[in-house]
Amino acid sequence: MAKTIITYWNALNPESNTRWTSVSGLEGVAEEITLSIDEVTGEYTRLTRFLPGADTTLFGGKTHAYPEEVFIVSGRLYDAAFGQWLTAGDYASRPPGELHGPFKTDEGCVVLEVSFPNRIQLA
Repeated sequence: MAKTIITYWNALNPESNTRWTSVSGLEGVAEEITLSIDEVTGEYTRLTRFLPGADTTLFGGKTHAYPEEVFIVSGRLYDAAFGQWLTAGDYASRPPGELHGPFKTDEGCVVLEVSFPNRIQLA
């Protein structure tokens, strides 16, 4: 099976706001919208929108056993694991197990994520 296919639409257009959902456990802090997903492999492409003033410090950093790519679409986001502010155009290809976050933003931020959960690296 392949990732879902969809014709052109604008996820950042205010008309698409109803398609965004709260990130579980981060209600009022971050929202997400899945752009495509492969239901068999679990690979997905999504946007995560951190709302202005968002701070995930209480949840700590995070790691996962699969690789992912992230691209900052707009705004800026502080990644405490790297002690670095990320701005529009910043990109990372994260290996399995890499610590990232917690995150915070003053103005808000939209992040494109491409994740590969079927490519789990076993220790």
